[in-house]
Amino acid sequence: MTSTTLKIAYSPCPNDTFVFDAWTHGRVPGAPRLDVTLADIDITNGMAERGEFDVLKVSYAVLPYVLDQYALLPCGGALGRGCGPLVLTREPGAARELAGRTVAVPSERSTAYLLFRLWAADRVPDGVGEIVVMPFHEIMPAVRDGKVDAGLVIHEARFTYPGYGLHCLADMGEHWESTTGLPIPLGAIIAKRSLGVGTLGVLAEAARTSVRMAWDDPTASRPYVIEHAQEMDPAVADQHIGLYVNEFTADLGESGYAAVRGLLTRAAAEGLVPPIAPEALAFP
Repeated sequence: MTSTTLKIAYSPCPNDTFVFDAWTHGRVPGAPRLDVTLADIDITNGMAERGEFDVLKVSYAVLPYVLDQYALLPCGGALGRGCGPLVLTREPGAARELAGRTVAVPSERSTAYLLFRLWAADRVPDGVGEIVVMPFHEIMPAVRDGKVDAGLVIHEARFTYPGYGLHCLADMGEHWESTTGLPIPLGAIIAKRSLGVGTLGVLAEAARTSVRMAWDDPTASRPYVIEHAQEMDPAVADQHIGLYVNEFTADLGESGYAAVRGLLTRAAAEGLVPPIAPEALAFP
């Protein structure tokens, strides 16, 4: 396996660079070498749908479209509690005030958008208005400048939105947790089934080891994290890692798989994604 180089794409966000630092830089014993591409989640979702790359970080929302080609790895991704997407507005208000309004979202294939749609079906019965897709780092300025009425934000925006003078209208994760009791599924690590069961097992163990090495020596990943943190304050990068890298990153576990099944089952019932077979999420 060490002679094999696999093409992987994940985001430049601190949680991903923290998780994959040891593996990317050849410090995980026996792990395949990686040819790394850094790209935002909306781009990696598209790569997965086109069958590009061997390993990808994607939104859980895209799984129904790619599970024929890719297997879900039981580690390396992002789930958690208190870490859901937020709906932001210029002025404080109530959810019903979004009826007929323009909302910016980072991707229509993102988990954030699925959570938003499930929330809106419950809290905005008359429906929101136009949905505008834009890169997530452009959303808060667009809300602040009045280009859209509200924005669905992810990642470190949870910590930085007050600096834009914005207000949190609703927390999608809070709604999800209160209605399901489950953690919030955000980003998944997937690998091509054609690599074979043995290789998939090696990849899962490499991802898990990389996570644990990052925890054991957080300073080792620091240069890689800061290099790609897009001018993020180091303290915010640390908050980002602390929120999104947790026990579910090392192992999805029973509650993690239940969260993913719950999200995709609910979304399919609402007609938001195609239904998946019960066994489709199982790791080979």
